[in-house]
Amino acid sequence: MRSREYDLDFRDRAGRIRAWGIGLLTVAVLQWAWCALLLLTPYEVDEEPGDRYPAECESRLLTERGTANDGLRNGDWCQNERDWPEALAVLGLSVPMSVAGVALFVSGSMSIRMSAHAEAMRELDKIADARDA
Repeated sequence: MRSREYDLDFRDRAGRIRAWGIGLLTVAVLQWAWCALLLLTPYEVDEEPGDRYPAECESRLLTERGTANDGLRNGDWCQNERDWPEALAVLGLSVPMSVAGVALFVSGSMSIRMSAHAEAMRELDKIADARDA
């Protein structure tokens, strides 16, 4: 395999690695958006199956009461519907996705840039050799 063919193959592989990084970062952003949706949007809860007038609940994060976890003892049907562990689990799963995505994206990008730099150096060496001869 000639060096140019090897270099093009190397850049193609680096582009695929960078694309995987972008994909993982996209998944992480979707997980962050899901967590924000769970924590910041108001929602409704059926007090019993098929309830025609569901209870309206404030968002878990932006409540005007002392806490969003007052519970059923106060007639609050909203307590168990959107729980903190679910939102934090989604956020926790996004961390490895983001770390892996950033690592793959940076690795692929740097490989492409280094390959372009090496090609530019080879071209400059050819010009310098032709001028010296």
